[in-house]
Amino acid sequence: DLLLLARADEGTLQLDRRPLDVDDVVFDEVHRLRTTTALHVDASAVSAARAFADPAATRRIVRNITDNAVSHARSRIGLSLIETDGVVVLHVDDDGPGIAADDRTRVFDRFVRLDDARARDDGGAGLGLAIVTELVAAHGGEVAVTESPLGGARVTLRLPGHDEPAD
Repeated sequence: DLLLLARADEGTLQLDRRPLDVDDVVFDEVHRLRTTTALHVDASAVSAARAFADPAATRRIVRNITDNAVSHARSRIGLSLIETDGVVVLHVDDDGPGIAADDRTRVFDRFVRLDDARARDDGGAGLGLAIVTELVAAHGGEVAVTESPLGGARVTLRLPGHDEPAD
């Protein structure tokens, strides 16, 4: 994790971009979550979406976001995916305590763990969402946190669609 972040800092992070069916990545993650957690995982709003992205990096982005949702959810998470106007948009929602408006930008900083996360025995080092930020930025995308319709947090990922960028 630290090596990836160091490469991002140095501008040497390399991506192997190609047309990628992001819905396949999301459905693989949904399958993993359904077999490894007791949470209800709703993927009924996942539709076909294709990005020009690095497959391994995209899997890591989706896993880090969903792992974060799982660690804070009470009983369920929801995933939705759509491609619209050349942008792939993934929402990952949870029914946990949410993230205060003042912390929604800070949560993507390195080593940041909010008080609720610190109380958990299995909490991470605070690098997961920082890695997401770097990988998403390297793809020319954006990531943000807002309030979820489920009552907790919603992480929204936006990646450029499947068209190869012009040189």
